[in-house]
Amino acid sequence: MEKIKEQLWLLCSQHITATIRDAENAIADGREASRNETKSSAGDKYETTREMMQQEIDMNTTRLNKAKAQQQLLNLIPTDKTFTSVQPGAVVKTNNGNFYIAISAGQLIADGEKYYAVSIESPIGLQLKQRKAGDNFALNGKQYTIASVI
Repeated sequence: MEKIKEQLWLLCSQHITATIRDAENAIADGREASRNETKSSAGDKYETTREMMQQEIDMNTTRLNKAKAQQQLLNLIPTDKTFTSVQPGAVVKTNNGNFYIAISAGQLIADGEKYYAVSIESPIGLQLKQRKAGDNFALNGKQYTIASVI
């Protein structure tokens, strides 16, 4: 089972790397576009365009910082540890899907199976937190039964 954890961890890491790369590229593009924007006789239009570019840069800077924070969290998650209760690093199988408790990275496919990478602080993560195999809970009108925690 450690192999599946390593695969899921790697997929999460690749998700973060892509997010960081995309945000850095968007910031660089925004800065380049801002430098190339020439002041026209329509001063208000120039200022509005520059402000919109700056907002785009700020948004991508926030995205970049969040991704780097996720990367730091992911680096703390062990791939070689087996768990009996749900906590970061656990793989949880339920009657309504499989979950990897790490960072919010959405749907991942490992060994031909579908998993959802979720943060322990997400709504489903908070419901799963510290639960064990055999436990039940409800979320958004769905009943979940935990089949296994590893």
